[in-house]
Amino acid sequence: MTNLPSYLAQTTSPQVAATINGLAVAAKQIAHQLRLPDIVLDAVAGKMNADGDTQKALDVIADDLIEAALRDVDAAIYMSEERDDAIVLNADGRLIVACDPLDGSSNIGVNLTVGTIFSILPGGADAGLPGGADAGPDALLQAGRNQLAAGFFLYGPQTSLILTTGKGAVSFRLNAENEFGLTNGQVQIPADAAEFAINASNARHWLPPVSSYINACLAGTDGPRKKNFNMRWAGSLVADAWRIFDRGGVFLYPRDKRPGYEDGRLRLVYEAAPIAFIIEQAGGRASDGVEDIMNIIPDALHSRVPLIFGSKSEVAIIEDQHRASNDQI
Repeated sequence: MTNLPSYLAQTTSPQVAATINGLAVAAKQIAHQLRLPDIVLDAVAGKMNADGDTQKALDVIADDLIEAALRDVDAAIYMSEERDDAIVLNADGRLIVACDPLDGSSNIGVNLTVGTIFSILPGGADAGLPGGADAGPDALLQAGRNQLAAGFFLYGPQTSLILTTGKGAVSFRLNAENEFGLTNGQVQIPADAAEFAINASNARHWLPPVSSYINACLAGTDGPRKKNFNMRWAGSLVADAWRIFDRGGVFLYPRDKRPGYEDGRLRLVYEAAPIAFIIEQAGGRASDGVEDIMNIIPDALHSRVPLIFGSKSEVAIIEDQHRASNDQI
């Protein structure tokens, strides 16, 4: 069976391959931490992260393990959802790595699936961008279209990885030999969808385009869609995304009327852009409702964005609803 290092050696540069292999080492360590019998999954670290969320102890552990792994590879800059600012790793490095070290950690106390999302961007002179300690705002705030690779590790019943290096999307699973073995060399999101993922408790806050789409789905065979839909919502982005890669459907975390949600809630750099890259490579689409997520340039490290992704046909319907409405993004 093809393992992760051999796959990377054939599909990307040595620098990107080494960085992903380093992240895989950290992911194995994080998975081990989650299995420890004396670990308190919901323990609080006692401080807020850069996004204003209360940090769990495992957030900090995961963040530290990733930083340590990246110091041994060609990464110049590490940008983490858990930190206020980007940090310099290697002054002569050529790559920028952005991570959500432990996505879904707000639900970790109930033993829900969590994961590590990552994005690898160019950061060296070869890309026309300053690298290392000289990296400036233009290097850090890049559109998702610039990504060299993206993926996420999933810590659930199995420790898995879904990845793109720009040559399609592939998936791996951690095996008995403690290696990530290839499980699907061509991940493709099913074109037809009959599931949607959204937090329905916020329905009263939704804008008309989202309400119209969901109401049409809920009407089932008697409604305009002429078929029944199921709703699924794990509350963990990586868990909901993995299901969509496997079964199709659409995920919505839209902007809404609540204070602080006008620009959506998920982070563009750490969550939306890497998910969008993988989705696109798997034949799907990711949008803020109007614009392709991959084309949006962040205005800050922790910029938020509405995120809608999944089967192309469903995302297209939602975009049409937005374009027809006065409630534009």
